[in-house]
Amino acid sequence: MPDHDYLENCTMVKGRFINNNDITGYRKVCAMGLPVQDALFGKADPVGSYVNVDGIPFKVIGTFTDPGRGDNERIYIPVSTAQRAFNGQDKLSVIWLSTGTAGIEESDKMAADIKKMLAHKYNFDPEDEEAVNVWNNTVEYIRVMAMLGNIRLFIWVIGIGTLIAGIVGVSNIMMIAVKERTKEIGVRKAIGAAPSSIISMIIQESVLITAVAGYIGLMAGVGLLELARKFMPPSEFFVNPEVDLGVAVSAVVLLIVAGAFAGLIPALRAARIEPIEALRDE
Repeated sequence: MPDHDYLENCTMVKGRFINNNDITGYRKVCAMGLPVQDALFGKADPVGSYVNVDGIPFKVIGTFTDPGRGDNERIYIPVSTAQRAFNGQDKLSVIWLSTGTAGIEESDKMAADIKKMLAHKYNFDPEDEEAVNVWNNTVEYIRVMAMLGNIRLFIWVIGIGTLIAGIVGVSNIMMIAVKERTKEIGVRKAIGAAPSSIISMIIQESVLITAVAGYIGLMAGVGLLELARKFMPPSEFFVNPEVDLGVAVSAVVLLIVAGAFAGLIPALRAARIEPIEALRDE
């Protein structure tokens, strides 16, 4: 039917989709997905050409692309033409409809009303699943989104835990660095260095270490994704892995903040070092 492209969320690349005139006129026309076009016509423009369907020529009126699972590998013809040309009479096996933005309860009520209407017209029990079986994609969609939300939460927990571990590691490194440079810090303070300059120096070093290590890790991650994209077998669920620019920028800013936080405690400890005690340190 003409509205099927909206239900499938397919995008026309060339030509047009099936319209009402095709339905009422029983026209022998078809719209095909891009993989079908490549298989049948190669690089040539198929619009205006014909394909032979069980001995019946159908004129190609358009090509489309559809991100759904296997939906690109289809050819659509008017349902009225299919019923007449292939002895389908007036029978339909599947009816699709959209419930718009309705939630689970509202869409379930729609499904129940439709079953009652059909049951009244065709004289069957509306509770009979063999007569009319309803598949509510809203329920499945909400279930999948809940699962993806849990996965996203798990990734956040892992990421925050990894970041905390990194902050602790860098902080320990800077604590050791401060201890080993006690005499240097004492000399700086003895010749007039202010505590703020000592704090600034330690924090800058911490930020540098974190930023450089984080940048190397980010580049390694991008490289792994590029390798995965190049050698990964075709999949409908995992296509063209990439790093979003906004995520990369946010990660760099977060690394800088984490580096500053990691160096704060060692910096405060360095600022409290007394010059005389520092010069006596071995």
